[in-house]
Amino acid sequence: MATMASKRCYYEVLTVTKTAGDDEIKKAYKKLALANHPDRNPGDPAAIDRFKEAAEAFEVLSDSDKRSRYDRFGHEGVSGRGHAGGGFQDVGDIFEMFGDLFEGFGFGGGGRRRGGGGGRRATQGDSLKTELTIDLLEAAKGCTQPVEIKRRELCSTCKGSGAKAGSTAVTCDYCKGHGQVVQSQGFFRVQTTCPACRGEGKIVRDKCGDCGGNGRNSEKVRLDVRVPPGLDNGMQLCLRGEGEPGLNGGPRGDLYVEIHVKEHHLFERDEQNLICHVPITYSQAVLGAEVEVPTLDGKQMQNIPSGTQSGEVFRIRGGGMPDPRGGRTGDLLVEVHIEVPKKVSDEQREVLLKLAELEKANVSHHRSTFFDKLKDWFTGETNS
Repeated sequence: MATMASKRCYYEVLTVTKTAGDDEIKKAYKKLALANHPDRNPGDPAAIDRFKEAAEAFEVLSDSDKRSRYDRFGHEGVSGRGHAGGGFQDVGDIFEMFGDLFEGFGFGGGGRRRGGGGGRRATQGDSLKTELTIDLLEAAKGCTQPVEIKRRELCSTCKGSGAKAGSTAVTCDYCKGHGQVVQSQGFFRVQTTCPACRGEGKIVRDKCGDCGGNGRNSEKVRLDVRVPPGLDNGMQLCLRGEGEPGLNGGPRGDLYVEIHVKEHHLFERDEQNLICHVPITYSQAVLGAEVEVPTLDGKQMQNIPSGTQSGEVFRIRGGGMPDPRGGRTGDLLVEVHIEVPKKVSDEQREVLLKLAELEKANVSHHRSTFFDKLKDWFTGETNS
C-alpha cells in the first residue's frame, strides 16, 4: 500500500491539468482504466496497480467536495474518507463503484459490481451540504450552533423497501434477477444495466402509498454542529453519517457544513493573524504613551514609545486566531495611525502655533471664516 508521501499526484495519474473539467477527467480515467483493465491484462499485477491508482484518483477528482479538499491539503485532505484514504484494496470495489463506465466494452465489471448474482445490494446514502454563519469571536473560541436541513429518511411505513404492506419486491423478469443484460453484436457480447430494474435485480410492483415506492420521505432535521476553534471563512466540517440513509441497509452518507465567518468591525483576519487599526494623537506619538487596545480577550494596554511613526505595527504574541490543525496561535498586529483633528480649540491652536515657531515651520495664520466676514460686512466693523 502506498504511503501518503509516496502517492503520486492525482492530476499526474490521470494526465490532466488542475483546471480540467469533469468531462475531461472522466474521459482521461476511462481511457486509462480500459488500458489497464484486468480482463485486458490477465496475470499482470502492475496493470492492476495502475488500474487501482487511476480509480483512486478518479474517485477524488470526480467528487467536487473531495477535489476541493485535495486541492487545498493534498492527500492528507482526503485521507480516511472512503476508498481514497488508502486506495482500493480489491478490484471488485472498483467495479462496485465505477462498473457502469465499463458497460458496452465487453469487459467484466458491470455484472461483478453486484457480486455476480445481481440483486438488491446495500449502497451508501448520498452526502449532503449546508452552510453555517458565525462571528469572529465564535470562530476564535469555538462554538456549537444548530443547523436545519432537509434530508430523505427511510419510510416508516415500508421501512425503506418501497413495497406496500404485505407485499415484497419480486425478481425482475427482464434480467432474471441479474441486474444486467447481455446482448450479442456479431462477435461481441455487450453487457449493460437492465433497463427494467435499473440494475437492482428486483422490481416493486405494489408500491407503498406513503413514499410512492421510493422507500424514503423528505423530512426537516435539526442538528447541533460543534465548530472547533480557528476555522476560517470557506472551511468545511464533515459530520459523519448525517447524510441520507443508504439503500437496502447501506450506511448513511455524510453532511458537509461550509463555514462563513462574518466580518468584524475592529479586527481584520490574515490567516491566523488579526490586524487592528488604532488611532493615536500627535502628542502620544511624539512623547510616548500607554494606549488601550482591544483584543479577543478584552482590553489591553499597549506601550507606544516616543517617536512612533504613523503606520507602525506592534505585535501581541498569541493574540490572534488558533490554528484549526493544531499549529501555533496567530498574533494580533496593532497598527497605529496618527489622527489629525479637523477642529481645535483656541488654546490648542495657540500651543500649536508656538510649536510651529520653535520648529520654524511655515503654517497658515488663523483667518476669519466666510460667515465671520459676512457678519463684519453688515455691521461695518471691518473691511477685511
